[in-house]
Amino acid sequence: MSNAIDFDVSMNFVPRAHRSAKPRTIGMTEIRAPYYSTFGTRHLQDVFDVAGQWVDGIKWAGGSFSLVPAEQVKAFSDIAHENGAYVSSGGWIETVLRYGDDAVDQYLKEAKEVGFDVIEISTGFIMLPTSGLERLVEKVVKAGLKAKPELGIQIGSGGDSGEAELAAESAKDIGDLVDRGKRALDAGAAIIMIESEGITENVDEWNTAAAASIINGLGLENVMFEAADGPVFEWYIKNYGNECNLFVDHSQILQLEGLRQNIWGNKSTWGRVINPAP
Repeated sequence: MSNAIDFDVSMNFVPRAHRSAKPRTIGMTEIRAPYYSTFGTRHLQDVFDVAGQWVDGIKWAGGSFSLVPAEQVKAFSDIAHENGAYVSSGGWIETVLRYGDDAVDQYLKEAKEVGFDVIEISTGFIMLPTSGLERLVEKVVKAGLKAKPELGIQIGSGGDSGEAELAAESAKDIGDLVDRGKRALDAGAAIIMIESEGITENVDEWNTAAAASIINGLGLENVMFEAADGPVFEWYIKNYGNECNLFVDHSQILQLEGLRQNIWGNKSTWGRVINPAP
């Protein structure tokens, strides 16, 4: 443990588990932009004023940016960039792909214009072959953006489907996910987002074996897990340490960071999160 002397925080005399400074490549926290909670630039600025040093990126889920004026989307991007955070799309390319290659090219062009840095390539709703995923990754990279494929084991994941609806669909093989992830990384993907549905969301029992297989197969530094539920991000840190890359709601930043730094927790984690300084 070490004092968090590199960060501007109060009560810095209390030792913390080590956290690297931004820009981080491990222990990243990505937060949700407006979607379930509708908010504007003043609220986002407040979030960064309070907790910006713990936020590595923001993600517009479900194509929500397509419902907002372009100048507002750009204003969100400007605030994120001013605070050293990237801007990512969420799952929406499934919608764009239905309208052909020209629509995809226009999507990437306009994404850059409004300040996006990362394009998430979600495949929960579509049957996309691995070769097609590779070509999409290459197209995104060629457009000057970072590619972040989102992979999961639950067919129909990534939207607002209920547990009963998803239970009626079949699950995918974990080995296939790992293979697709490796090929996407080889094609130039920056990181792989792991869909929570089928692992820790909309399941009767968590599929922790799937999470372990993904980490062992792709490497902890190459994956980011959806974990927008306190017990979920606690489980990842308890089992894999405070350098897991996690996606949470913007309301959970300080709760997650308190756990990462070992300043708080519950009976299972309190005082147990350790990461020696380099």
